Amino acid sequence: MAKKKVAATRWHDGVGELEELSDIEQVAHTIVTERRDLEPSVARIMDTEDLDDDQRAVALNSFHTALSDPDNDENRNPMVAITNAGG
Repeated sequence: MAKKKVAATRWHDGVGELEELSDIEQVAHTIVTERRDLEPSVARIMDTEDLDDDQRAVALNSFHTALSDPDNDENRNPMVAITNAGG
């Protein structure tokens, strides 16, 4: 089975300068740089239309924080992080 191709985004493709990204795009970029396998989870948070920019920042930061303690933080699930952020 072929792998699904990842859509290019400002925060994912690394074409632009990191400083040119918004704060939330920098967090997204950091996560996928550290853990490529989490790109679908980060994309889910970044692409959720139910979140405004502040809520998206909360969801992504909660998800990122949860990565350091995946057994004890429910926000490791991106859908939970989205819901907890108000989405």
